[in-house]
Amino acid sequence: MRRLLVPLLLLAATATQAEEIGSVDTVFKFIGPDHKIVVEAHDDPGVQGVTCYMSRARTGGISGALGLAEDKAEASIACRQTGPIRIPQPIKAQEEVFNERISLVFKRLRIVRMVDAKRHSLVYLTYSDRLIEGSPQNSVAVVAVDRATPIPLR
Repeated sequence: MRRLLVPLLLLAATATQAEEIGSVDTVFKFIGPDHKIVVEAHDDPGVQGVTCYMSRARTGGISGALGLAEDKAEASIACRQTGPIRIPQPIKAQEEVFNERISLVFKRLRIVRMVDAKRHSLVYLTYSDRLIEGSPQNSVAVVAVDRATPIPLR
């Protein structure tokens, strides 16, 4: 049983990982990686057939290479239906579906899914927050769900 549990835990841990699609350099750094804008794909873990694409800044240089840099709080998101939409388990009306540390300790980038039941749509919001003060910069995307596909809520 233990042999089965470890791969399942690893699979669960990677289920919400971002997949980097590509990047462009924005500032050349002599030492360490360049500053860049990365585009990542995030598959919604609760809704099959929906992928969110997020672009965001990634700080380079020595501090970026060591994971000590604080990335900017700016991000953009576009979510699309990438296959048949299926919701195998009831989902919350509002739920965080992804978060990632963008500074050493205090800052996180988040994607929250909200259900607009009246319009039968899924709304995705990306923003960053800090322990003390977050950023008002945000981006939103909407995926309309066919009315024949139920959106079960818990």
